[in-house]
Amino acid sequence: MIAGYTKLAQIGAGARSTIHKVVEQSTGNVYALKHVVRQEDEDDRFLQQAEVGFEIASKVRHDCLRASYSIHRVRKWTRVKELYVLMEYVEGMTLEQARPNRLDWFLTIMRKVAAGLDALHSAGYVHADIKPNNIMLGKGIVKVIDFGQSCRIGHRKERIQGTPDYIAPEQVHRALLTKATDVFNLGATMYWVLTDTSYPTGVRQTFGEGNIDLVGPKEALTPKEINAKIPMALSQLVMECCREQPKERPADMKQLQSRLEVVQRMWRKQTMALKAKIRDGKEAKSATVHGRKITTRPPHE
Repeated sequence: MIAGYTKLAQIGAGARSTIHKVVEQSTGNVYALKHVVRQEDEDDRFLQQAEVGFEIASKVRHDCLRASYSIHRVRKWTRVKELYVLMEYVEGMTLEQARPNRLDWFLTIMRKVAAGLDALHSAGYVHADIKPNNIMLGKGIVKVIDFGQSCRIGHRKERIQGTPDYIAPEQVHRALLTKATDVFNLGATMYWVLTDTSYPTGVRQTFGEGNIDLVGPKEALTPKEINAKIPMALSQLVMECCREQPKERPADMKQLQSRLEVVQRMWRKQTMALKAKIRDGKEAKSATVHGRKITTRPPHE
């Protein structure tokens, strides 16, 4: 632990890292504290990812992006052996743990994620690892987390990084990463939430940490083909986000937000009309004259 904080509970774990809920002794404020430990030479990349994540999350502030406040390094001789990153604590679960079962809430979540990513893009960065496990949901709160794979827009990575079920083609081919990369990652995330099926990126992780196997993309069924209740406009938007060529996807997060807003407005209007029809039908069936039930037609019919 770092001085001045008390550990309350472990709330997460990853490669060479753990995350704890902690309280600041002087103020009573609650934070999340990420602890990364170097055990072997190849663990340097985990320390580097933590450094990158802190650098970006401490610079870009938005209600839908998890903030980082300070970093504490533990050295042995001249080499960093441990890192502690003090972050915003978010009470809740990940999108992977709490998959929404109402379309209106789903659309609200995606609009907020897009808003957070738009702020990140405006600051010159791409997240590059949007997936259900990197979106936190609380009471009315949506937060994008984990900026360890983030980089400057237009950066080309030396090795393949990403999560196979959500990775964009340009990440696989180690091409330039742009705003469109996050559009694809978010599109694949929406596909999973809507269909409970991973988008067939043609990439899979094989034996050995970080090894990627390219098996070739498969033709994907649209969300509407899997679930007929999904609005056509939303199904088309998701598939556009997941197009192979970056230039064929929605141009940026502002455009994506706008189209999600249109779908949500149409869905709410349709839902309200359906509720009104059901209510009018119930009123017609229960109408009575002198205590005797009669059948009437709703006024708008």
